Amino acid sequence: MESGDWENVMQYVSETDVFPAADPKPVAERVVPPGPSSQVLTPPASQTATPADDDTPDTTIVSVSTTFFPGASVDPLPPDLILLSSDTVFFYVHTHRLLTASENGFNSQLPATPREDSSDVGPVLGIPEPSPVLNVILHTVYHMSCVHYSPTFPELEAAVTAMSVYGIPLRPHITPTLPLYQHLLLHAPLAPLSLYALAAQHDLYELAVAISAHLLSLSLPSMSDELAIRMGPIYLKRLFFLHLGRADALKRLLLPPPEPHRPTAWCDSGEQKKLTRAWALAAAYLAWDARPDLSTTTIEVALSPLGDQLTCDHCRLALKERIKSLTMQWSAVKRTI
Repeated sequence: MESGDWENVMQYVSETDVFPAADPKPVAERVVPPGPSSQVLTPPASQTATPADDDTPDTTIVSVSTTFFPGASVDPLPPDLILLSSDTVFFYVHTHRLLTASENGFNSQLPATPREDSSDVGPVLGIPEPSPVLNVILHTVYHMSCVHYSPTFPELEAAVTAMSVYGIPLRPHITPTLPLYQHLLLHAPLAPLSLYALAAQHDLYELAVAISAHLLSLSLPSMSDELAIRMGPIYLKRLFFLHLGRADALKRLLLPPPEPHRPTAWCDSGEQKKLTRAWALAAAYLAWDARPDLSTTTIEVALSPLGDQLTCDHCRLALKERIKSLTMQWSAVKRTI
């Protein structure tokens, strides 16, 4: 072949694009975003045309849980059931786990009947909950922590509500030693009232006790009727008694003045009455706006300046000891329902 003929052949190949371009990003290098599900490419079905017969690629993207996937080691047995969330995420789970945790057959949906188009792993069961909520439920059933998914409080609240629907008793699964209890308690500083209402609604006493310590600064009149109804009379009464009881305890603790000392040549009983009157005025100021969340620092700041006007060392020492005793007693007052 002459050199001119070879150049004509190479020009023809370049113009007709016989050799397809390489995939710029191989599937193995795809970055999977963090979360309860990952994106998995599935091959086309066997009855569909091959790439040689059809120029349009036939690939389907399926979302699969990053915890409950076919090869996960969450149970010694292989999964025999697929749960499909409302946002189309597949969770490969075990029927015996769900039946053990549920008292109503997982809302009467188990055992599931395999369909003709079901997977070899097991039947596919559609669930109306979105994947973040279903993810929390399944982690609870498997006694696993899902804190690395950072579930929001609305998602945890929806999961607790759904657990009741699926016959999963809440008390055995929401105790201080189990993950869901800790997940809920993490939201106590930011949403204490809503979390307390959730615990009260389902009679989760231990959780309600732990949350109530975060409600000392709550203004009870600002509580909505909806939340009060959700709490019910028992837990609402306990919250009121917590506030009223701490306010009354503070008033009782403030009442006794510093202990008087034996009269001396420069500080007789009449001189010591000045400290008693000053203490009564300062104590009345604190008791007037007695808040259940009053800090010991606030007490010290309000009462310590009384010593600035005292000339007797015995009176100053008595005042110091009285403030110390008061703060210790106030710290010991019960802070929970």
